[in-house]
Amino acid sequence: MRLFAAVLPPADAVRELATEADLLRRRPGADALRWTGRPGWHFTLAFYGEVADAIVPDLTERLTRAAHRTAPFPLALRGGGHFGGRALWAGATGDIDSLRLLAARAEAAGRKAGVTMEEHRHYRPHLTLARSRDSADFTPYVTALDGFAGRTWTVGELCLVRSNLPASGIPGERPRYETLAARPLGAGDRTGQRAR
Repeated sequence: MRLFAAVLPPADAVRELATEADLLRRRPGADALRWTGRPGWHFTLAFYGEVADAIVPDLTERLTRAAHRTAPFPLALRGGGHFGGRALWAGATGDIDSLRLLAARAEAAGRKAGVTMEEHRHYRPHLTLARSRDSADFTPYVTALDGFAGRTWTVGELCLVRSNLPASGIPGERPRYETLAARPLGAGDRTGQRAR
């Protein structure tokens, strides 16, 4: 199954971003982009790709330990950017160091569980809003996102998510996401002490 570790923003943060995304989708040329649906909005921490069923229990246990060692932290959606001309994203503000630490721990959990991982890259928190098959000029969208600042929430879970890719061949069909496990942050170590 195709898996990744993620932080999922709460419903009210998603609603705030949806209002902003609706404005972006009204801009000239926006219909040429493939917009990510609200159910697909997440901060990917580590992408595992295809994972054998036999590895999932160990991976889940390692992610549980990673979550327990990471205290809850504040985060908010803010601004945006793009990767080349291929992807438009919303950014984050708040305790980015803790988000990066959680991403590193999720990546390490995958490696230790035996998942074949891509080469490590510096983690850049982003929530993908739209993609383009061809190179697109995202400058007007990024400029419009400059003033966007969502409310702050407390990240309290690390999620293991399954990505079900479209299989029907219907144009515009999007992947479906299924949370397989949601582990609380900062639950402490095995002796019951709070993680630091």
